[in-house]
Amino acid sequence: MKTYETFEHRADIGIRGYGKRVEDSFENGARAMFSVMADIDAVRAKDRKELICEAFDVEYLFVEWLNNLLSLSHLNGMVFSSFKVEITGNKLKGSAWGEHIDTGRHKLMTEVKAATYSMLKVSKEDEVYVAQCVVDV
Repeated sequence: MKTYETFEHRADIGIRGYGKRVEDSFENGARAMFSVMADIDAVRAKDRKELICEAFDVEYLFVEWLNNLLSLSHLNGMVFSSFKVEITGNKLKGSAWGEHIDTGRHKLMTEVKAATYSMLKVSKEDEVYVAQCVVDV
């Protein structure tokens, strides 16, 4: 089973995470988003950042999760490669592991400005959870 992918969307980029649990699809959706920004295979999981967010449903929670990760990334000059999520109701407690951006070592690619509600979907299809949206680049 693939864990994440990106897809074309006019001027922006779509991201999609898969998993056996909805939490797995959120974690892999975050990997998809950061794979747009950098070669995440070259990012060591050195430092951990934690976040908590809430939304009125699980789809909006996915966008909140991604936008909070972008804020952490931009504010701390970091890129993330590994994620852990716990979801209780419409609340999410998450962790992201990564390191400070080193332009000599990290291959930076496309800047992601925000996760959007375009093509937003969190669903279970054939025993696999899928979390997707379009990110503004």
